[in-house]
Order: sequence, then C-alpha cells, then structure tokens
Amino acid sequence: MSLRERLGGTKPGNATPTADAEPMVQPPLPALAATRAYQETKAHIHRVLLGRLDLEAMEKLSQESLKEELRQMVERLLLEENLVLNATERRNLVRDIQFEMLGYGPLETLLLDPTVSDILVNTYNKVYIERHGVLEATDVTFADDDHLMKIIDKIVSRIGRRVDESSPMVDARLPDGSRVNVIIPPLAIDGPILSIRRFARVPLRLENLIAYHSLSDEMAQFIGALSKAKINILISGGTGSGKTTLLNILSGYIPVNERIVTIEDAAELQLQQPHVVRLETRPPNIEGRGEVAQRALVRNALRMRPDRIILGEVRGAEALDMLQAMNTGHEGSMTTVHANTPRDALARLESMIAMAGVDLPPKAGRTQIASAISIVIQTSRLIDGSRKIVSVQELTGMEGDTVTMQEIFSFRQTGVDAKGAVEGYFSATGVRPRCWEVLVARGIGLPQTLFAPLKR
Repeated sequence: MSLRERLGGTKPGNATPTADAEPMVQPPLPALAATRAYQETKAHIHRVLLGRLDLEAMEKLSQESLKEELRQMVERLLLEENLVLNATERRNLVRDIQFEMLGYGPLETLLLDPTVSDILVNTYNKVYIERHGVLEATDVTFADDDHLMKIIDKIVSRIGRRVDESSPMVDARLPDGSRVNVIIPPLAIDGPILSIRRFARVPLRLENLIAYHSLSDEMAQFIGALSKAKINILISGGTGSGKTTLLNILSGYIPVNERIVTIEDAAELQLQQPHVVRLETRPPNIEGRGEVAQRALVRNALRMRPDRIILGEVRGAEALDMLQAMNTGHEGSMTTVHANTPRDALARLESMIAMAGVDLPPKAGRTQIASAISIVIQTSRLIDGSRKIVSVQELTGMEGDTVTMQEIFSFRQTGVDAKGAVEGYFSATGVRPRCWEVLVARGIGLPQTLFAPLKR
C-alpha cells in the first residue's frame, strides 16, 4: 500500500465510507477571508493529516517524494472539506502544510530568503526581520503560543537541547549553522521569544566585504596576510557588527596543512579546511549537572595537538587559558569579544582574567594580554545599518602599567547623506606596523606603500 493510500480516509481493514456515512472530518470551514481564518484552516488540515499519517512509511521516502505525497493529500482533504479557495490560496496552503510537516512552519519563507540576516519573533503574532542592516516588520504570524513552542521544540530538540519552565533559556543552531536563541515564560512576560542570527550559505570572502564597502582593499590585504602569517588576532565589536563573519573569513586564510580546533557555544563557524576539529559547549541538565563550559574545552584543546585554536567568543574565565595558549606555541589563534573600542576590548579581557579565580596582579594580566595578542580589529554597525571595520590596531607592548597600542587603519566618518547613508573613507594612519617584519620573515611580502595615509 502506498503512502497516499495510507493517508486516505480509511485505514486497512475498514470499509470505504459511502455518501450516507458520517463524515470523518469536521464540517466545512469558511473560505480564507482573513488571517485568523487561514490559521484555523491550516491548523485543522494539519491535525487531520497527522491523524492519517503513517510515520514509518514517511521515514522511507525522500524529501521530494514526501513533499509530493503531502501535496496530494492536502488537495484531497480540501476537496473533502468543500473549501472555496482560489489557486493562489491552495498553493499557499499546500506550501505552508509542507513547511509545518517538514520544516519550521511560518519561519521557512524567511529562512529561504537570502537577504534576511536576522529573524526576530516577539511572541507569536509579531515577527521582525533585519534586511541589509535595517529592521522591518513582516506579516508572518503563528497560530498561537503553542504553535510557536512546537516550532521552538523542533529546533532545539534536533541538537539535544530542551526548553521548558525549568530551563527557560537556550542557545541552539539550525542545520545551516544559523544561531538560535530562545527565552520563554516565566522569564519572557508576553510569550515565547525566538531570535535567529543567520549566516550566508556560501561563506563570504574578503572580496565580498570590499564590494560591500566594509573595508578597503589595503585593509583586506593586511588582515588576510595576518591570518596566513600566524599573527594572534582579537576581533572586537558590538552585537550584530559582523565579528563572527569576519572570524570565519580570516580562518579561510589558514593553510590547509594546519590542524585547527574550534570552540563555540553554538557551532556556527564554516571552516573549509580539511583538518578541523569542532568542539561545542554543553549546558547543564535538568538536575543542574553535566555542564561543559568553554574553559574546560580550551584546556582540553591544548591536549589535542592543535596548530591553531579558534574560540568563537571569549566571555569569561576561559580568557586566561586562551591567552596562555597564544603565548605557548599556538600562534595564529583567533577569538572575538564584545566591546565598543579596541581599548575597551583589552579592559574586558582584563576583567575576564579576574573571573578565572587566579590571584594575578593587574599588571601581570596586562602583560599577558600585551604578549599574547598582536592585532585588535574593531567592527561596528553604523547608524544606517552598514557594517564596517572601523579600526585596526596593533599592540606594541607595555609602558609602565599600560598596554600600548597604535592604529594602523581606520574608517573616518564625514557625515550622513540625504538618504541616511553614512559617508566616510578608509585610510591608513601612516604607521608601519611592527608585525610587518614578521610578515616579511614568513614569506608574505606587503609593500610599505600599503600603509601610506590617504591624501584628501
């Protein structure tokens, strides 16, 4: 018996219903005249469909075959329901039922749009997206809070996470690496809140950032050379400023013959090299046990013979272990940190060192930072939504108790045009970095003219 027969109005061994028999479904619903009516109709068709599905038979079908079987079954149910729908409404209903059964429901239309970089669900009936750095409302809605929670459960359960009243916050990821954050009642007062940070299906390259005016060609040459030459890099920036994207791009310049260990809270880096080991933290279970924090993974990574360690984001006591790794033969390691300026990034690292519980004098901590990190790259999302690398600074050592820095490249904002777009230019400061000699020694020659300031 085919799946379509299994999905039909009868079960094996039952007689086919006649015209006089009692209907197997509820009375016909009204035509799709409003969003609420559409949601009710879709939910009703979905429930009936679930009651007739043979899950064992579903598992044996390919994705495309299953989509076609579902389409035919929905069409059949619509005839049984005597719903008055035009061709567009029928196509939309079939598509949405397929999304419910095989994907993430109403979110699928947004996930299929490559221009959407963030999906922000503020309760079931308020969904916003970010496109080209600008937030905008959508007409996408869920039926109710329960519908939204079913989609959330589908997302988090696929990677072994859970979310409920005892654990009302969770970080997860989609199969494509997109980062997911969920917070539900009682912490979220108005209902479940879902945030999805998406990443390009095809990883970006520095050439793409140049085309987007996120940095200059000279800056791209310099930071690409830093990654090749095993220079330790810290990427600093605010939320949504492009830190992880830049980290992913720079990791693409690591030679293929090096062993790379990545450590993340939610795996989202898309490294293309053949020798990559990916590690991910684990939250505590319902009894509050079993947590594996980033610090434990950093320590374990040191025993895995890595050439480089890439830490998705440093936010706690693991900062000390990361700095020590950078100082003990793991050159070319990279990480990110939330901070508004390069100087603030160093201050945050100093605070994180204190969180490690080691009785380390402030000057000793700063010395660790100055010797471990060579370059700080500052990213920023500007008022028009554009993301740019606004500063590239080199750590040059210590003067007394202060870590000294010098700026190599910067973005100078000159104003805002009539359309609200930021105006400005990228320029070198005229300072030749100390690491230039390291680049040359490692066979990566850059012209000194690269660091000549732009004449305006």
